[in-house]
Amino acid sequence: MKISAMCIRCLMDRQEEKIRGIDDENAKSASLKEVAGVIASSEDDATAPYLVYEINKAYRRYIGQLPDYSQEKKEFNMLMLKMEAEMEEDIRSGRDREEILGNALNYARTANYIDYGAMNHVEKDTLLELLRNAKKEKVDKSTLERLQEELRAAEEVVYLSDNCGEIVADKLLIRILQEQYPQIHVTVIVRGVPVLNDAVLGDAKDTGLTEIAKVIGNGNGVAGTQLSLLSEEAADAVHKADVIISKGQGNFETLHGCWLNIYYLFLCKCEWFTKRFGMEKLKGVFVKEKDLAS
Repeated sequence: MKISAMCIRCLMDRQEEKIRGIDDENAKSASLKEVAGVIASSEDDATAPYLVYEINKAYRRYIGQLPDYSQEKKEFNMLMLKMEAEMEEDIRSGRDREEILGNALNYARTANYIDYGAMNHVEKDTLLELLRNAKKEKVDKSTLERLQEELRAAEEVVYLSDNCGEIVADKLLIRILQEQYPQIHVTVIVRGVPVLNDAVLGDAKDTGLTEIAKVIGNGNGVAGTQLSLLSEEAADAVHKADVIISKGQGNFETLHGCWLNIYYLFLCKCEWFTKRFGMEKLKGVFVKEKDLAS
């Protein structure tokens, strides 16, 4: 997906915010100059998550280690694990298979709020309020019906995860998918290297996700799914998948336009997405790749 002027402005703003508290003005100036250079020299098809991946190299050179989100990751994993039974009960209160699956999709989509890449602060109270209202939100019915139809014929399903905490809700959705479509084999792909609060293999183990599905790393530290940088194992899984469920804005940004059989599931958390999909901030998207214009 070609990066927009709005995204370029956002990239620069976020990098300036990140170094605002640094005392060394020379290091700050050199870092921002290199950030501008990375953006200016990028290919036309470069995505925001990939550019951040390159920009982070400049941050390490001039500023130091990137912010550590390990505490936030642990905190939100634990919070969501404490809520897991309650969420599952609410999901299973649906009247039929379709409503149960819709509920599970809603919870997984709502938990996409836990995103330190799109927002400076993730508020627990906001998350809890969103989760309380998750079942009231409805996924697009026609997209859900097509997903169900394709899952009935599918064998290999790839689930592209996004953030910590969120993966507990992903686990519930995957469990429902496995129950309703017992013939499918689900492969979950997490980040290969720690980045922001995105989930890696250790987080999948900590939340029990590895107990119900095969989980692999993607081989890199881009906060998305950059096809050109995937490990051989991850690339093989993606290209052999009958159905791909893609969580989060970063995965959308890196994948849109690839024409794989992808269903995107995420909350709109920044201005570009709210304008692109014509909805308010923190409202959810559930859409198929092949239904979207470039």
